[in-house]
Amino acid sequence: MSAAKLFLLGALCCGAAFAHVGSPDVFYQGKAGAYPLLIAIRPPEVIPGVARIEVRSLAPGLQQLQLTPTPMTGEAANHPPIADIAVQSPTDPQFYEGSLWLMQMGSWVVHIHATGPAGTGDLVVPVPAVATRIRPMNSGVGYFLLGMMVFLVTGLVSIAGAAVREAQLEPGQPSARWTPKTLLTMACTAAILAFALWRGNIWWAEDAAVSQQRLFKPLGISARMTDGDHAQFRLNDPGWLRLRRLDDLIPDHGHLMHLFLVRWPAMDQVFHLHPDQTATGFFDLDLPPLPAGEYRIFGDIVHENGFAETAVGQVTLPDLRGKPLVGDDAGGAATSDLGHGYRMIWQHDATPVTAKGVRLFSFAILGPDGKPVSDLQPYMGMGGHAEFVKRDGSVFAHVHPTGSVSMASVAVASPEQMAAMHETTVGPVVSFPFGVPAPGSYRIFVQLKRAGKVETGTFDLEVK
Repeated sequence: MSAAKLFLLGALCCGAAFAHVGSPDVFYQGKAGAYPLLIAIRPPEVIPGVARIEVRSLAPGLQQLQLTPTPMTGEAANHPPIADIAVQSPTDPQFYEGSLWLMQMGSWVVHIHATGPAGTGDLVVPVPAVATRIRPMNSGVGYFLLGMMVFLVTGLVSIAGAAVREAQLEPGQPSARWTPKTLLTMACTAAILAFALWRGNIWWAEDAAVSQQRLFKPLGISARMTDGDHAQFRLNDPGWLRLRRLDDLIPDHGHLMHLFLVRWPAMDQVFHLHPDQTATGFFDLDLPPLPAGEYRIFGDIVHENGFAETAVGQVTLPDLRGKPLVGDDAGGAATSDLGHGYRMIWQHDATPVTAKGVRLFSFAILGPDGKPVSDLQPYMGMGGHAEFVKRDGSVFAHVHPTGSVSMASVAVASPEQMAAMHETTVGPVVSFPFGVPAPGSYRIFVQLKRAGKVETGTFDLEVK
């Protein structure tokens, strides 16, 4: 084995986001009883904060939606607050909006109760709630508070001086002149107030530092070769919260980690792999054949409390002969030509994709006859998997036909709902609900399974 293959030089890649990198909003498609719903939940950037909920009924007849937030686990999950009623759009009767307070960081669930002619139905949507930024004070409010501070300090100093100067005067006696005692009292008062303001500024800075520490910091992931083409991946905690652990991971689609390698910056190679955990925070994997280059690493994991997140990193590696892809592992060169006359297509109209707009991204595999194939198979219990990756690396989202929510999170929130979501038949068209978080250039990688093989298609997207 060459020296170049002894080590993969891993380094952390910066990213400011939660759950999936740079894609904070939650998208979900499911049924509340007889009512199919397409849901977008936009968590707050600060905690406590207000999450915005948008729900579109995909069939007419829905009469009312009730929204209730609870922590996913713990005693508070058993004591929900009074439900909020979602507001129906006056121009679109199938569109509803609402807002809910999320009071603490962690894994939350939005309970949706639907009512209509077909009866009632319930749906739960997991939502990660973390602080991702500190909102600056409005400049107008800042100037107002500064003026009030100057006014109050000046007033207190004047009152202290007046109290010393005139406290001993008899009624009707004219005001006394300024005296050294008066000036000394005013100077001492000013000094005391200056000290109070100084200490207040220190307290403010300390509190701001604590708040800064509570901002979400994504896990890092690094890699090194241990033997031949065998790689070891290590999760690196930047020290976000003491509550974060690495020994509490639960399987998602049967795997503790979904590892994605994307060659950068060309994005011409993509691999969806599943390493095995060998120790807390350590994962091992026999790499497939890989061309040399720099690769971005994205590792999806889920904690036992239902909190899902993506570890991010980057690695430079040489050409690897590797071992053939087996099981659920998939990937290779970025293309939509699948060979032997088969190709993957993206079915969409001329309507431009806009940032934050929720839509269904639909894909199919065409056979040599130009028609969609009818022999698609479930891939890890789902109709397919899609990854939306922004070309500057700021966005990575792993999406299923049910949305961007991790299925392991759904299983923690509602095992019954998770069991009903397991797909046994697929296609011929597979759709993924998603809302692109920001304008820019994206590449979409789509994995669909047919004839026992996982096929990967690649598509480019411009969001104006």
